[in-house]
Amino acid sequence: MTNEQNIDFVLRSVEERDIRFVRLWFTDVLGNLKSFAISPEDLEEAFEEGIGFDGSAVDGFAALEESDMLAFPDASTFQVLPWRPSESGVARIFCNIRTPQGDPFPGDPRACLYRAFRAADQAGYVLNVSPELEFFYFKEDTTVSRGSAVPVPLDNAGYFDLTPDDSARDLRRDLTLELEQMSIPVEYSYHAAAPSQNGVSLRYSEAVTCADNIMTARLVIKQTARQHGMFASFMPKPLSGVAGSAMFLSQSLFDHNGNNLFWAEGKGSVHHLSVTAQHYVAGLLKYAPEFALVTNPTVNSYKRLVPNGEVPCYATWGSKNRSAFVRVPTYKPGKQLSRRVELRSPDPTCNPYLTMAVTLAAGMRGIAEELPLPEESSAPFSELAASGVTRLPHDLGEAVEAFAGSELMRETLGDHIFNYLLTEKREEWAEYSQTVTDWELRHYYGGF
Repeated sequence: MTNEQNIDFVLRSVEERDIRFVRLWFTDVLGNLKSFAISPEDLEEAFEEGIGFDGSAVDGFAALEESDMLAFPDASTFQVLPWRPSESGVARIFCNIRTPQGDPFPGDPRACLYRAFRAADQAGYVLNVSPELEFFYFKEDTTVSRGSAVPVPLDNAGYFDLTPDDSARDLRRDLTLELEQMSIPVEYSYHAAAPSQNGVSLRYSEAVTCADNIMTARLVIKQTARQHGMFASFMPKPLSGVAGSAMFLSQSLFDHNGNNLFWAEGKGSVHHLSVTAQHYVAGLLKYAPEFALVTNPTVNSYKRLVPNGEVPCYATWGSKNRSAFVRVPTYKPGKQLSRRVELRSPDPTCNPYLTMAVTLAAGMRGIAEELPLPEESSAPFSELAASGVTRLPHDLGEAVEAFAGSELMRETLGDHIFNYLLTEKREEWAEYSQTVTDWELRHYYGGF
């Protein structure tokens, strides 16, 4: 449908379904979902002129003297919230943020992804992505010690377990139903490796829609948990000694005729990856340290990325090695459209718009530079370190400095977002480095 047809559909739906509140959604630079509600009577004006709001109140947006912002609803994203009452219902629409002059706001993460997506589109490529989010369910009445939460697992089930110990079967069912009511198809849901850890895999969509779906899924996951008297956490590593949570991204490039450009067979292909796909993966590997701050944006992110055999610590690729940075799933005969690569480093605290933008930019740079694909690696971490393979940042401090020197990240994100992330994350790392932790108290308080 055209934009005008989408707008007409939304206005009719609001009237026919007795929608009394329309929530305008957008994200700040750090990936937090923001929202304010308008009445249906203001919706038509919102489509035409935007709705003004105070951008200085949003992290990473505007300074106080430049605070006026306009939210323009994207009519194609209209959905009714299934957990709200059917009478006097509530709907949501994602927004594009603009300046009072009508220009795209440079601090809007969705606009940043649109820029990267359009650049790829002009080169003949359309990025499709399928995300797989992992997360933990804990008791809602989490105990508190010295001002910090202490998560308590609800079960001891493991990967794909179907046992009475799996405490989240009903939550995953309700989560799937609510996502599908919002036109977000779920491929599968499951109990993940760690106690109380769960996962949900969403079906493929183009990059901007995929990022919208991730933002929606994170809210629905928390909402369904609350309805069941539980708490959902996307913290990458909330528990010591068990697996952390990832957000795996399966990516593929299509042309404008719907052909998967990652698939090939015969001479020149590797695991049925085309030369284009090989260049794309090489770009991901080359620029991995530079975009780590975006895909793994917190201090806690790097406590998941440790050499335990299940997560990537080096910029490698492989077909069966799940500790590879990029994994190439086994090709199924006759499934050319499903030929993809799986990026395994991101975690669910990242801003999905910025993550899609920087990984697409890295892959496209690999294609433009015709970067050769390195040899496939299944070597243990000790051998990788000795062989000179690029190591991912050990911690947030290393990620900040790799990001700071990246021309590609500044070009992709723009000065506004780039400078904000650099300043904010340097301050976060400095604050963490000066904080006395429980581990230090246990080991040093009574010693010496």
